[in-house]
Amino acid sequence: MKQRRNILIATAALLVLVLFGLLTRCQLLPGDRFLAADSDARNLSPGRNDTIPMLILQVQKCSKLYTAEYRVHKIVTHDDALRLKGQLMSKQFNLKVPLADRKIAIPMDAKIKAYIDFSEFSEQNIERSGNQITIILPDPQVVMTSSKIDQQNVKQYVGLTRAHFSDEELANYQQQGREAILQSIPDMGIEETARANAAKVLVPMLTQLGYEEQNITIAFRKDLDFRHKYQGLIRFED
Repeated sequence: MKQRRNILIATAALLVLVLFGLLTRCQLLPGDRFLAADSDARNLSPGRNDTIPMLILQVQKCSKLYTAEYRVHKIVTHDDALRLKGQLMSKQFNLKVPLADRKIAIPMDAKIKAYIDFSEFSEQNIERSGNQITIILPDPQVVMTSSKIDQQNVKQYVGLTRAHFSDEELANYQQQGREAILQSIPDMGIEETARANAAKVLVPMLTQLGYEEQNITIAFRKDLDFRHKYQGLIRFED
């Protein structure tokens, strides 16, 4: 009888130990999962410095990113009237010589491209504040890749007493047309177009690294005065 009671006590003690072990496991496992999830969240946090070298490497691979292209049509006009000037009987005269007018209208087509050179992109182009990140774009570069005269549609009038326009004069008018096109560049909105198109490339890179799109800002440097100092950003590839 005593032996049976001892067996029952031992069995009950074993059951208690088993139940205690199960309860302990049920309490620890959720906590383990929470700690693991918290660790993963810290590893994916966009504020970590180890995402910056990866971002710089990916952006540098873009190298020369063309962000805008414009096709410009302009008509260059020139009026060359021959006049006779002098003085007669103490009076000044300025007379237009008959049949001595020359007029020309030269249609020109030019192609302009804007690009951003990311080859020197570095940490200096990145600003972070908490979850916010700002990419400071390198200055946009503007390239006139081609310009030509529409020879078939050149219109000119030459008076009977005048010579036709020379090739040198036509080349000079073409250069004047190019300069006029360049003067109109600030009004084309190239700066904003370049920024918007660069954002289309950079924002997906940043979201893949864990940044939220609403926390990303793409901008040029604050002191960039494209309207008044664009001449230093222009290149020719003719």
